[in-house]
Amino acid sequence: MAKGEGAESGSAAGLLPTSILQAGERPVQVKKEPKKKQQLSICNKLCYAVGGAPYQVTGCALGFFLQIYLLDVAQVDPLSASIILFVGRAWDAITDPLVGFFISKSSWTRLGRLMPWIIFSTPLAIIAYFLIWFVPDFQWGQALWYLVFYCLFEMLVTCFHVPYSALTMFISTEQSERDSATAYRMTVEVLGTVLGTAIQGQIVGQADMPCLQDHNSSGMASDAANRTHSTSPALKKTQNAYLLAAGVIASIYVICAVILTLGVREQREPYEAQQAEPMPFFRGLRLVMNHGPYVKLIAGFLFTSLAFMLVEGNFALFCTYTLGFRNEFQNLLLAIMLSATLTIPVWQWFLTRFGKKTAVYIGISSAVPFLILMALMESNLIVTYVVAVAAGISVAAAFLLPWSMLPDVIDDFHLKQPQSHGTEPIFFSFYVFFTKFASGVSLGISTLSLDFAGYQTRGCSQQSSVKFTLKMLVTMAPIVLILLGLLLFKLYPIDEERRRQNKKALQALRDEASSSGCSDTDSTELASIL
Repeated sequence: MAKGEGAESGSAAGLLPTSILQAGERPVQVKKEPKKKQQLSICNKLCYAVGGAPYQVTGCALGFFLQIYLLDVAQVDPLSASIILFVGRAWDAITDPLVGFFISKSSWTRLGRLMPWIIFSTPLAIIAYFLIWFVPDFQWGQALWYLVFYCLFEMLVTCFHVPYSALTMFISTEQSERDSATAYRMTVEVLGTVLGTAIQGQIVGQADMPCLQDHNSSGMASDAANRTHSTSPALKKTQNAYLLAAGVIASIYVICAVILTLGVREQREPYEAQQAEPMPFFRGLRLVMNHGPYVKLIAGFLFTSLAFMLVEGNFALFCTYTLGFRNEFQNLLLAIMLSATLTIPVWQWFLTRFGKKTAVYIGISSAVPFLILMALMESNLIVTYVVAVAAGISVAAAFLLPWSMLPDVIDDFHLKQPQSHGTEPIFFSFYVFFTKFASGVSLGISTLSLDFAGYQTRGCSQQSSVKFTLKMLVTMAPIVLILLGLLLFKLYPIDEERRRQNKKALQALRDEASSSGCSDTDSTELASIL
């Protein structure tokens, strides 16, 4: 108050000569009304949430169908296909901190600092995505074609997703509003995975590749010959199906980007607007990586993410060979994702009512009993569907909680480093980097394990060692990783009491910045009056 209302009015009165003040006039003290909480409308939250769909729809389609597309439709040799997939994943992980670096160097524009990245990357991303699913006429250099456009798309979608993730901090200054918007976003993202699976699966479902009964060398050679000399009409029909699916998903990408751009306004923090230049990237990175709550949060979610990615990456093979449900994989996956979509609002209510750390312990650990049941049960389709629906409840918590807890870590960092603005993209880009690193690790572990177990490509059945390996990859290994992650969460220091303290301290900082801005405005108006 001394720096605000009373001091300003007193100094203003002292500047005015007594002759100007007429009899009976007194300096008017203007009382500032308490600042209203910044509320986001449901429309704003929905527009923000829709922006999360493109990353999930395209990622789901690529994750489940790119490998079989390269091998059986584009007819790329297995070694080249492996290089494309591994290099693409590695480049995807590297681009996250790179994009975060360049965003941190970006200046604020009329559209904001993050929105221009989203707007200008969208048209290039959909072109690259469409060309991934296009089979060129030439044979020489075909693998290079897919490698270039796969890496290019991953870079461009990173230019969309990293600023979109950081946008969470700039849609509102209220923690509760950001948490609510994050719940909307996670619901739409899970729906995006359902949509990507449904669109790609239904349209390209006609690409039914028969399994191989004989695994001897002559059988494999015969299969290679049959694949090379496939009838042109049948192969062309399959290629057109993939192109059609790519066109539908690309259209969804554009529509979501337009809705996000028109429906969300990027807002700047009052105290940040007073700072001159953003912090250098490497200094900011050093401060971020030395922030204890961030390191502990990333470590905990690194193990839990690795657990769920092991399940995701091997779920199709587990259903096909261990459980014997070759034609039920897409339906089981749909049951998991629909269950996760419906339970995300429940988890949002739960974390608001009981706290985020409690939600982590209950939500993620709830997967353990069902993973144990999957390891022990015999092949039973009804029980498998029940387990899939129950597993979706834990998947919803794993989707929601990291993105809901990251803003709390950033708020805590801002209080400890008040001059370190512009670091939000670093927080989000390195979280995504570590998540994709976990994805690469899970892919490598799964591939090597199945290779050592004697996995036969496109076989109608697998030997018992392969079935046992798949069961370990989908059940016991994730259980161990989940338990390790939950132990690390015990070290995470930001509980509900600390969140409330941080919220009050940040609000005081914003009020001080707003008061300082109002003081400058009042002085300017007084000068014009005089």
